[in-house]
Amino acid sequence: MARILRRLIAALLFAAPVVFVSSPRRSTTPRHRLRAQAGRSDIPETNPQGIRNRFWQWRGQRIRYQALGEENDGPSVLLVHGLFVNADHWRQNMPALADAGFRVYSIDLLGYGYSSKPPPTSEESLAINGENGRRLGSPFANLGTAWGGERLDVEVPLSHPLGSVYNFYTWSEQLRDFAREVIRGPARSIALVANSIGSISGLQAALDEAELFNGLMILNPNFRELHVAEQPDFLPPIVSAVQGALRENGQGLFDFLAKKDIVKQILKEPYHDPSTVTDELVDVLLSPLLTPGAADVVFDTLSYSAGPLPEQLLADPRMTSFPVWVCLGDKDPWTPAKRVRALDRFLPVRRIDLLPGIGHCPHDEAPDVVNPLLIEFVRQLPQPDSQEVAPLAA
Repeated sequence: MARILRRLIAALLFAAPVVFVSSPRRSTTPRHRLRAQAGRSDIPETNPQGIRNRFWQWRGQRIRYQALGEENDGPSVLLVHGLFVNADHWRQNMPALADAGFRVYSIDLLGYGYSSKPPPTSEESLAINGENGRRLGSPFANLGTAWGGERLDVEVPLSHPLGSVYNFYTWSEQLRDFAREVIRGPARSIALVANSIGSISGLQAALDEAELFNGLMILNPNFRELHVAEQPDFLPPIVSAVQGALRENGQGLFDFLAKKDIVKQILKEPYHDPSTVTDELVDVLLSPLLTPGAADVVFDTLSYSAGPLPEQLLADPRMTSFPVWVCLGDKDPWTPAKRVRALDRFLPVRRIDLLPGIGHCPHDEAPDVVNPLLIEFVRQLPQPDSQEVAPLAA
């Protein structure tokens, strides 16, 4: 019980330092943070590697993305970030993938990075909520355990308990529309690469519209310990009380913890090699979280104790022929290695690699290790007939 409570507190508090920092506490702005024009002074023109920030209008929302190698004639790759981070988390991967001949895109999911952050349950948000029109309910699924076993017939509530727009179905629709409207190209020609909780958005997108994608590489899956289906029976009321307290009164805690040196120290938990937790990393994670609405999104996300889970999605018969590779940094303090290894029982999972001495964000902590694996993954995927064109949105 003590272990469960400790990890719950860590999961809740990990987000706190990266939410709301007052400008006077910030250090000198790095040179790469050239400011955009037209009233968007909070948004840099490029990432630290000089890749330009671009914007796509989606359902009345402004979505930030980056692209590299668009002139290449190789496969397309869509990079999907994890919890409370953004497209800049892929800054050390995009150049290598573009140099390999790929067309590479990274995107800020709605509510993250420099994308729009509408109030979670406003009329504006309800109109674009990806849960609309879906028959969700609480189906039963066979889930994993930390030691690699199975829990049979577990009830999995799928709808966001607060009715928020920030859910995996909204993000699935965003990824699919981006694939059609921005990346385009032949059908089944886009490889998805996702870290942590982004893997669920990627799996849901592939399940919803497999004809857009030809495979998914998961870097350190997230099994969502705050999901009610992942908690022991006694814990949901405690978690719910903490979530409610954070939504109502969490700002003081955030303000207390939101100092650059504290953020850097906390990031050394998911990053096994402390030398990789650089000032640049802290800056690219913190800066977007200074934008209006970011705190509301974080509080809301911490209350998202529902939605699909990895084993549930991988077991869906529609995913049988969809190739999935999984990589896990073996020093990840949050993702049980035995549970990851047990994913090989699912037909879509073709390969699982353990990466020695690496933590929860292997693509950023050890890009020299991960980039060759990403290139290998994309190159071995089946490529479509160039005459087969991906469908455009209606």
